[in-house]
Amino acid sequence: MFALSLLSVRQLYSLTNGDKFKMVLATTLNLDGTPDANEFNQSGAPSLMDPYEYVMHGKVFKVAAAAGRDGKMEVFASYGGLLMSLKGEPDQLKNCHLDMRIYLLIKQFK
Repeated sequence: MFALSLLSVRQLYSLTNGDKFKMVLATTLNLDGTPDANEFNQSGAPSLMDPYEYVMHGKVFKVAAAAGRDGKMEVFASYGGLLMSLKGEPDQLKNCHLDMRIYLLIKQFK
């Protein structure tokens, strides 16, 4: 189980309390999992973005033990000034590291 706090621009993508959505964090948009070229691919080739409605690219700026004594870990990322905090078990977040480039993809279920 994760605790997520995400700052978003409501004019771009709006979620309200009770909405159901799928959120994916990924290090690449390539369907085969290979690293991307750190630039937007305008070729029109299929990518992980295709089934999602909202995609942001950001960078992890802090990885730390979460406040309290629950043994949780917290990862902080910035998406061009929009901030995310993700708190969870260390074994679930062990692959997140400082300065890691990360994509956030969201699709709302209607």
